[in-house]
Amino acid sequence: MNGPHTLPKTYSYFPGCSMATTAKENNASLVRFFDKMGMQLNELEDWNCCGSSSVHCLDTDLSVMLPARNLALAPSGRPLLVACPNCLLRLKTAQRNIAEDKALQTIYAETFGCDFDPRLEILHVFDLLNHLGSKFIAANMPRRLDGLRFAAYYGCMLARPPALRHETSHFGLMESILAITGARPMTWSYASRCCGTFLSVVRPDLVTTMVNDIIANARACGADCIVTACAMCHLNLEVRCTLSAPIPIMHFSELLAMAAGDLKSDAWFSRHLIDPRPMLRGLGI
Repeated sequence: MNGPHTLPKTYSYFPGCSMATTAKENNASLVRFFDKMGMQLNELEDWNCCGSSSVHCLDTDLSVMLPARNLALAPSGRPLLVACPNCLLRLKTAQRNIAEDKALQTIYAETFGCDFDPRLEILHVFDLLNHLGSKFIAANMPRRLDGLRFAAYYGCMLARPPALRHETSHFGLMESILAITGARPMTWSYASRCCGTFLSVVRPDLVTTMVNDIIANARACGADCIVTACAMCHLNLEVRCTLSAPIPIMHFSELLAMAAGDLKSDAWFSRHLIDPRPMLRGLGI
């Protein structure tokens, strides 16, 4: 892929469980943004959970076959777009494991009735944004976000494990794109600090401490909001914070869609536990 004019206009799309349930606003704004960019996201029909954080700790075989089923559903010759960092990790790890194991390829073919395709291109949303390029994105984002001071929060899942160490690092991308709109990225210390992920279910006491530290650091650096790259991180930051004056937590996709001129943000923001609308109105956005 070499620039916006040579990119495919249609992508297979795997939303994952969080974006289909607790983070529907993340999903809706992402689809709307890429529609504004002239790109269509076709959700995989009958997709299933990728296994997320828990399955690969409990059942090695299932940790491969759950994401493998989604790979089998993806049409050949079309990139598969993924927004959730954890889903991306599970899908790409499964693809790599199957590609290196002939026995797994046989099981894959027998289970799903098709041959394994090692050439299937799995893209994170950040990959596609990189391919589009800042000039193209800037030309298609007419709405300004001047005055918005934000702390970009990537979480820990975008930090690749050793097996995927050659994958592209996207740290800094949210800052550079939102700066195009006039928003101001703040310097802070917790951009890749773990939010506690699924420990939120079994040890909320631990996660509350982790989340409070993250939000307190964002407040201390002068941010009006935290912008997240992960729906699970967004959920934890909103649900587990016990600070008396938390700042809003925004999905990156929401700000992208706003800057691209989408007017449906009220429907998204009404789903937030920490309503960002007073903050945005105060900034004249």
